[in-house]
Amino acid sequence: MLKCGFLKRLDYGPLVFILILGSGGLGFTNSSGEEISPQTLMEDGSRHYQQGQLEQATRSWTQAAQVYENSGDHPHHIQALIYLSRAVLDLGQYQRAQQLLRIAVQTAQEHTQPRLMAQALSQLGMLHLIVGELDSALEILQQGLKVSREIEDRPLMAAILNDLGNAHAVRQNDAEAIAAYTESSILADSLDLQPLSIRAMINAGLVEIRQQSAQNGKIHLQQALEKTRQLPDSHEKVQNLLTIGMGLRDLSHQISEEHATVFTQAAESYREAISSAKEIRDWKNESYGWGFLGELYEEGGRHEEALQLTQLAIRTSQQGQAPEALYRWEWNMGRHLKNLGRMDEAISAYQRAIDTLQPIRQQLAVGLPQNPASFRESLGALFFETAALLLQRADEVTDATRKEGLLFKTRDTIEALKAAELQDYFKDDCVEANKGRIQAIDKVSTTTAIIYPILFPDRMAVLMSLGGTMKKITVPIQERDLTEKIHLFRTLLEKRTTHQYLPHAQSLYDLLIRPLEPYLDEFGIQTLVFVPDGSLRTIPMGALHDGEKFLIQTYALAITPGLTLTDAHPLDREQINLLSIGLSEGVQGFSPLPNTQQEVRELQDLFGGKTLLNEDFRIPNLEQDLKEENFTIIHIASHGKFENEAKNSFVLTYDNKLTMDHLRELIGLFQFRQIPLDLLTLSACETAAGDDRSALGLAGVAVKAGARSALATLWFINDQASSNLVNQFYLRLKETSLSKAQALREAQVALLDHPIYRHPSYWAPFLLINNWL
Repeated sequence: MLKCGFLKRLDYGPLVFILILGSGGLGFTNSSGEEISPQTLMEDGSRHYQQGQLEQATRSWTQAAQVYENSGDHPHHIQALIYLSRAVLDLGQYQRAQQLLRIAVQTAQEHTQPRLMAQALSQLGMLHLIVGELDSALEILQQGLKVSREIEDRPLMAAILNDLGNAHAVRQNDAEAIAAYTESSILADSLDLQPLSIRAMINAGLVEIRQQSAQNGKIHLQQALEKTRQLPDSHEKVQNLLTIGMGLRDLSHQISEEHATVFTQAAESYREAISSAKEIRDWKNESYGWGFLGELYEEGGRHEEALQLTQLAIRTSQQGQAPEALYRWEWNMGRHLKNLGRMDEAISAYQRAIDTLQPIRQQLAVGLPQNPASFRESLGALFFETAALLLQRADEVTDATRKEGLLFKTRDTIEALKAAELQDYFKDDCVEANKGRIQAIDKVSTTTAIIYPILFPDRMAVLMSLGGTMKKITVPIQERDLTEKIHLFRTLLEKRTTHQYLPHAQSLYDLLIRPLEPYLDEFGIQTLVFVPDGSLRTIPMGALHDGEKFLIQTYALAITPGLTLTDAHPLDREQINLLSIGLSEGVQGFSPLPNTQQEVRELQDLFGGKTLLNEDFRIPNLEQDLKEENFTIIHIASHGKFENEAKNSFVLTYDNKLTMDHLRELIGLFQFRQIPLDLLTLSACETAAGDDRSALGLAGVAVKAGARSALATLWFINDQASSNLVNQFYLRLKETSLSKAQALREAQVALLDHPIYRHPSYWAPFLLINNWL
């Protein structure tokens, strides 16, 4: 499995598996009825794997593992599982690989097989590293190294040291990484384990290049190149040559006086990789050779030749049925065509890249990153480049219909990114499940404007749909500068004893809202629905100020993480069934919320329904109530926290923490009922200032929970102010025909008019998320 990116290039060296010879019980039979021994199946799997034929390798090793298990041959069974997990991992099946390795470790422990246990631990540690669980990876690898030292298995020690070097490299512990790689390479060389010695040498060179130790990196890569050339053609040889080529390419940028020489060596390494891949019919890695060579030519400004090489990469990746390579070459193709001025062809190529990526993006978002990267960081550039090209083309065309079509395509492109971001954050398919219930929300209300900011490095493009049309406004501000303004505004906004936020509220209004005012006035807009991007997720739009009044005093507001994630049906006031939940007591180190009891009582007076308060608010009680009744509103007045990672986000219960995953499981029951969950309220949430990932989690809470709407807070506010605002919101929701957005606006304005709570830190953090009707 070869992927792009520096530390993914480190990959991990092949674990040294020594096949234990001996009988292994009954084998499978071939098409002629002849029995195939498990040893033959193991050898077949190894041959297929070395040739890059991963599916065939998986089948052979699976069959061998079954035979060994049935015959009670535990050492061979464990070994087959370890081999099998490697092929399964290379196919991107991370969970299955982890299951296989856990079975291998457990079996090795039960049957006292320390060498095999160390092998399994080594590969399991690397798997944890791949999915970004760095602490677990280091702990498991060190445990495996300890076992291998205890049994004095020097080949295994060499292999695990290489893996441990990878773990240190990912954590940016470069000195420790180089030390581990060096020990691995020297030890492997003394044992005549040349493939492992070469891999560790390559990895040390790559880390040295990252450290700007150009000469040391050059020596290691060139030594590795000479030794790799002496290996027979194999899957591993091809990967080594490709990785060396990428390292030399990076190195060429550090050695200006030798740039041309090292650049040429990188090209030679790629060409040798292509030649070896051809010999073993390894189509996928041949495609990487052509594609990387094309990138070299692009770097040299030779765009026509780069285009031709990329076409070869596309063809071979299609032959190898390798979408994880194909999307990248389609992406490069779009860039080459753009450089050649062939804009419409470039747009088509970019779109093919996105279409190829979508079915596989979850496994590509998991890699071997320098730091565990979000989907936006690792693959978002494809979507932004596509959007930028579509906008450029929209500026060039004169036909109004085509121009508007290109603007809608731009929004659809970023919409796909937003859905992917949310799915990446929550690590599940809740996004896809909700997308099945959407409708064209642009036309739901003629008095609603959908505002869709897109943050590019050098500008902000704002797409706004209203009255059945699409408008585009360009704001000339760099993303870095806008982000700084937003972070400062958010910080000052939470300081309720000062008005230092005001100039920043006005500055952001001038950037985000004032350019839209002529259109908003022309179409008689009453409600603004924002689909915020990046750092814009971290601020409440209602607190922006035009110099005379706050934005909330003019418009009802809502946000949604994406238009395709919004179920746009109005609240059915005839079928309201409320579950009120509250935690007024201080538990688990969190402060009490004394006004919660009054808040819950007032909601009961309005809507009736059931209550879980304090000691009754336990997860089993909540599970029982949700199974027994079809609630349309769930109100939770308890501490909630949204973190950078969804697994760390929770709502506090009396004796536990209700995670977003568990909340999804509980409330997800409503997806299969005729009466949906219309509203989930979390009235005491907080997100970290300046952390747009945690704000993404808050914005996606309705999608995650399977609710049409959510009412939640960006930061924790005064308990009394929160209760007052929430009760005003529900009162207007019950007694009027206002939309949820309009009801929230009136509740916020009422608090703004209160002499104690007029500062926006009290009323602004409340956000209506998703369905605003």
